[in-house]
Amino acid sequence: MRTYRYFLLLFWVGQPYPTFSTPLSKRTSGFPAKKRTLELSGNSKNELSRSKRSWMWNQFFLLEEYTGSDYQYVGKLHSDQDRGDGSLKYILSGDGAGDLFIINENTGDIQATKRLDREEKPVYILRAQAINRKTGRPVEPESEFIIKIHDINDNEPIFTKEIYTATVPEMSDVGTFVVQVTATDADDPTYGNSAKVVYSILQGQPYFSVESETGIIKTALLNMDRENREQYQVVIQAKDMGGQMGGLSGTTTVNITLTDVNDNPPRFPQSTYQFKTPESSPPGTPIGRIKASDADVGENAEIEYSITEGEGLDMFDVITDQETQEGIITVKKLLDFEKKKVYTLKVEASNPHVEPRFLYLGPFKDSATVRIMVEDVDEPPVFSKLAYILQIREDAQINTTVGSVTAQDPDAARNPVKYSVDRHTDMDRIFNIDSGNGSIFTSKLLDRETLLWHNITVIATEINNPKQSSRVPLYIKVLDVNDNPPEFAEFYETFVCEKAKADQLIQTLRAVDKDDPYSGHQFSFSLAPEAASGSNFTIQDNKDNTAGIFTRKNGYNRHEMSIYLLPVVISDNDYPVQSSTGTVTVRVCACDHQGNMQSCHAEALVHPTGLSTGALIAILLCIVTLLVTVVLFAALRRQRKKEPLIISKEDIRDNIVSYNDEGGGEEDTQAFDIGTLRNPEAIEDSKLRRDIVPEALFLPRRTPAARDNTDVRDFINQRLKENDTDPTAPPYDSLATYAYEGAGSVADSLSSLESVTTDGDQDYDYLSDWGPRFKKLADMYGGVDSDKDS
Repeated sequence: MRTYRYFLLLFWVGQPYPTFSTPLSKRTSGFPAKKRTLELSGNSKNELSRSKRSWMWNQFFLLEEYTGSDYQYVGKLHSDQDRGDGSLKYILSGDGAGDLFIINENTGDIQATKRLDREEKPVYILRAQAINRKTGRPVEPESEFIIKIHDINDNEPIFTKEIYTATVPEMSDVGTFVVQVTATDADDPTYGNSAKVVYSILQGQPYFSVESETGIIKTALLNMDRENREQYQVVIQAKDMGGQMGGLSGTTTVNITLTDVNDNPPRFPQSTYQFKTPESSPPGTPIGRIKASDADVGENAEIEYSITEGEGLDMFDVITDQETQEGIITVKKLLDFEKKKVYTLKVEASNPHVEPRFLYLGPFKDSATVRIMVEDVDEPPVFSKLAYILQIREDAQINTTVGSVTAQDPDAARNPVKYSVDRHTDMDRIFNIDSGNGSIFTSKLLDRETLLWHNITVIATEINNPKQSSRVPLYIKVLDVNDNPPEFAEFYETFVCEKAKADQLIQTLRAVDKDDPYSGHQFSFSLAPEAASGSNFTIQDNKDNTAGIFTRKNGYNRHEMSIYLLPVVISDNDYPVQSSTGTVTVRVCACDHQGNMQSCHAEALVHPTGLSTGALIAILLCIVTLLVTVVLFAALRRQRKKEPLIISKEDIRDNIVSYNDEGGGEEDTQAFDIGTLRNPEAIEDSKLRRDIVPEALFLPRRTPAARDNTDVRDFINQRLKENDTDPTAPPYDSLATYAYEGAGSVADSLSSLESVTTDGDQDYDYLSDWGPRFKKLADMYGGVDSDKDS
């Protein structure tokens, strides 16, 4: 049972007697057994008075959530000045005064008008005062007192979240922390056990447990395996009153997920796999896929595959598909059915991420046997070599055998093979091949100096299956034979001074040879036998493939002999010996004291600073020819006849004459005299047409003069009729300007100037309906479409 205590507060007025309070009597239920009084007291007037009077305060207690039908009694205010005659009036102000709390102004009784909630407002501060009813003056000073709301257990615990989500690794030890839940109670934690919360688990045992005071959830079962069960739903209850009976409670749900750890090794679903692949599979070709299963997820389920042993360690490879975690068997080297038909491999699957604490479960890997059968494929012939290098002398005769190539069918059938030369590599057909045995022979003569290497391609084809063929490069080197004589390295033309001394070097000779002997070139130089006896010069061989020309006497006379032709024989030392004779031209010239040439008797040598006579003559001839051409061209232009503007009937064009004259409009009577149109006599008789060459002179026909009052339209129609019947009028378009604009024409404008603005081709068939004057135009434009159609 709850006990309530109220106090009597006394306030003395007058002498400074000590202030005291009287405790209120106890009560056991909603209303007190005796009224609580807040008493105002004072002494008699004969006693000494004080300058200031004060209230002595205390506090009232009120139970929350009152459910009675009457107002809830709070307490009573009383002043010792109140004699019961109704002369005093009690006033209440402060929190809730007049609304939540009301006071009887005659008796001072305080009551609560509404049900109060401590969770909304636990304390109310009010002020009380007693005043004289007649004068309105306070007989007691205003003072404060407090009304506290006593708590009752009217709020259940509430969790901070409606649903909690947590994770914990699988296979965790007992007592591993999972998550902490928290519930709050709005009741007063300082009053009783209304706000004391205790946690308990309603659902989730025996897997998890919760600490009653902290709300910490922990694992309660050993070796919980994610592969067996991954999701758990735990219901936690929070109850106030320390968990005692009658307390209020609230619940929350905790969804717990077991996260994966690598506690499962990979396992092949079968122990043996078998695949087939053709022997023609190139390296990198996938043969098949194998997959080991792993109950784990994420990186714990990643698998690496490898070939650990077997007959095809160097022939096959295995790679891991990161998306599907499959092992892909691929070809590593070229296969040959004829050499080996079956391969046996041992493939191992393992986890790259292993947790040491689970190694006691066994090795985290597994192996399987893979058998690969190689299938036979009709393969093209295979040459005995990847490339052939042959040699032949350049003096070999036609049909000389150079060498041979060999190819055979690698298949078990050993089909026969025929050979041929790829003519795209031997356009000149210098070589040929025996289709049966692969012998290479020449079909034309060779020349090493023309082409040293011949690169051709030989094709081997199966006779029974021409689609199966292979190629091999063939490099033929032409060996040198001494078949070219040595020659001068350049044309030698030198001079000798008239005052030259004997044994004076005047020229050094060098020679070249197209041949390429194995031991290198060795040339010898000598004078030709016919010139050796009476020659004025001698040849000295330097034994280094050079020779010098020396004078044989003192002094030369250019007037007696201005040019000497010196034949020199050049020989090589190869087999067979080849030689040639070259001529050296020696001119006799006048020289200065230093031996520099000044002039020669015969044709002068070309000087660096001048031109020869031949060059000057050639330049003069070119100039004369150019002048003659210009004169002839000018003469032809003067004698050229003027061609008519219209050469033939097919040459019809528009003639536009521009006079660069702008008239002055209707007011300008001087610009054009319309009377000329009406008076044919005004036409100059001697004025001829300017657009044709006058072959015959037609006199202008005299037409009767028009009357002065003749309408211009009639005049124009008259002239048009005359021109239509005039046989001398040529069929060409003329641009005639008349000082009259008609009322319109069925043909509209006949000018071609606007034709460029049309968007497409026009139909000119209507020209045929315009009469004989437009027959030519109809033939021309009407035929355009027919040409396009054709």
